Amino acid sequence: MPLTPRQRELTARHLLAHPEQIPVYLKQRKWEPLAALVEFASKDAPLSLAHTDPALYRLLRQQITDFRLRGWSCLDLKKLQELANAGSGPVVP
Repeated sequence: MPLTPRQRELTARHLLAHPEQIPVYLKQRKWEPLAALVEFASKDAPLSLAHTDPALYRLLRQQITDFRLRGWSCLDLKKLQELANAGSGPVVP
């Protein structure tokens, strides 16, 4: 069952807060949550949070920066989406 938009956001935020779980998700072939993470990080922190919740905005910006600095931004969103739609399959670099 596909994740709802809210579940995708919460999953992405969880993985940003716990980047040590990203390799675990890769090993377990959890493609849809990983795709949600890459998509969320590519859009950066929602600018509306800068006014409504500045602390959360700063936290998300820092987590997304860390995500990029660790090299996870090289994950291919399109490929992750294809794998998620096809089900569990082999990892293709």
